[in-house]
Amino acid sequence: MQYIGELISIGVAASWTVAALGSEIGSRKVGVVAMNAWRLGVAFLLSCVLMYFVFGSPVPQYASVPTVGVLLLSGVIGFFFGDWCLFKSYMVIGSRFGMLFMAMAPMFTAFFAWIILGQELGWRPLLAMAVTLTGISVVVLGRGKDHHLHLQLPTKGILYGIGASVGQGLGLVLSKIGLDGYEHDVPQALLSEVEGMLPFAANMIRCLAGFACFMLLLMIRRQTDILRTSSRDRKFMTIMLIVVLTGPFIGVGFSLMAIQYTAAGIASTIQATTPILIIVPTYYLFKQPITARSVVGAVVSVVGVSLFFLL
Repeated sequence: MQYIGELISIGVAASWTVAALGSEIGSRKVGVVAMNAWRLGVAFLLSCVLMYFVFGSPVPQYASVPTVGVLLLSGVIGFFFGDWCLFKSYMVIGSRFGMLFMAMAPMFTAFFAWIILGQELGWRPLLAMAVTLTGISVVVLGRGKDHHLHLQLPTKGILYGIGASVGQGLGLVLSKIGLDGYEHDVPQALLSEVEGMLPFAANMIRCLAGFACFMLLLMIRRQTDILRTSSRDRKFMTIMLIVVLTGPFIGVGFSLMAIQYTAAGIASTIQATTPILIIVPTYYLFKQPITARSVVGAVVSVVGVSLFFLL
């Protein structure tokens, strides 16, 4: 039991690895928008069940209108824009490199926390940013025949990866604002009883926002039939359920549980090892070659992420 927080964090990193791989497979079958609509819709329904057993109601309790508004905006930016970019990056450069760019999310989180919340941006986060960018650059940049630096990945995929990390970072800062407001909304006499479940309730609101946006996009494109046809595909539905359980539902829940048993910095660092863990599975699933540059870049980027939490 001494290292339960660390063990949970290893499980979270593995869980997110499975979610990334499943997301790439599922998106290639039905498309990015339909995959996300399914993923967030099912995650929302599972959250409703969880809320019912915890609060006795399938909808979050006590949240004020301003709090709900901030959390909805967080869902639009994080789950809709961020995940749309992330899944698009999977289509262009694969989940392995898409997850590598997600190592930039803490950097953008620190930046937006500085802009919006006025949090100090000292030399420590700047050093962490530099190390993270160095690791990613090792993978992205290489010398061509003319001995000049060239991009080793498609520009479109790189931009999608950056967009995903921007959405994740800004969405996380807005989530913090919403959660702080949520804690203020709950009656103080009940706060100690429900405080541990507030992140799940907040995440449910964020899932609803993301699901609504993806459904609207499907309707605008007149592609809602994809949901009906994909529901008959047992292989896809199995993959989608695995993605939901390992990603926005169980993955998020256990990431929150981990910090209850160990330091947040240690938990976050272990959970950030997904870009390393995903290297071998993508070799066997998608035949992506393993090179020294890709391994070194992934390791350096994870070291950079760890500096955000451990310095």
